[in-house]
Amino acid sequence: MNANGLELAGRVAIITGASRGIGRAVVNRLAEMGVHVVVNYLGRKEAAEEVVGSAHEMGVGAIYVQGDVSNVKDADKVVAAAIAQFKRVDILVCNAGIWEGAPVESMPEEIWDRTIDTNLKGTWTLCRAAVPHMKQQGYGRIVIVSSTAGQRGEANYSNYAASKGGQISLTKALSTELGPYGITVNAVAPGWVDTDMSILLSVRGHRQCSNAIQKTRDARSSSHVMKLRCLVLQRLSLSTCSSA
Repeated sequence: MNANGLELAGRVAIITGASRGIGRAVVNRLAEMGVHVVVNYLGRKEAAEEVVGSAHEMGVGAIYVQGDVSNVKDADKVVAAAIAQFKRVDILVCNAGIWEGAPVESMPEEIWDRTIDTNLKGTWTLCRAAVPHMKQQGYGRIVIVSSTAGQRGEANYSNYAASKGGQISLTKALSTELGPYGITVNAVAPGWVDTDMSILLSVRGHRQCSNAIQKTRDARSSSHVMKLRCLVLQRLSLSTCSSA
């Protein structure tokens, strides 16, 4: 463990949407740094159990908690489980999200609502539940996993782009609101990342996106986890940023 890891060792982190993709990679990296982890998942219990097992092998405390982040009661349950097990919450990584879309004129209301509820409201519900504990501690690190779609828009995924743009605005608002309490709030905005969610693309679309990714940036979850790690370690003097 390096010096930065020692700075976080013993802290407690909640990671939403942590059974796969970026969330899973974040859990692994934080566990390597000695952080106790709370793995939130929606429906993949076996995958969540695997993530927790890997964290235990690294010598940290770890639990999994099922919960739909769009539901206030479920969000409260996730934070309550962390407090019951570890007595504190130091780090919150709001990663849970879905990616569904359609042309604006044919988008069903349920797809719009589900995307906004999961991606944007689901970020708010966890912040709402965790912040009182962070204020009491005088310390907190919140990292919101947004997307470049929230910065540049995305055709045929206006709902997703709106939800991610909303996360960025929420980050800016909360950083100002919570900074005086010793809580930093940041957003990381990945582009295309090679995860299970991107499998939803058609084969042709996936090939085109993969080619674009290779030309422009590292699309592995690990590259974004390193950015997130920097935000968690960040001092209060830099309380807001958005990273592509």
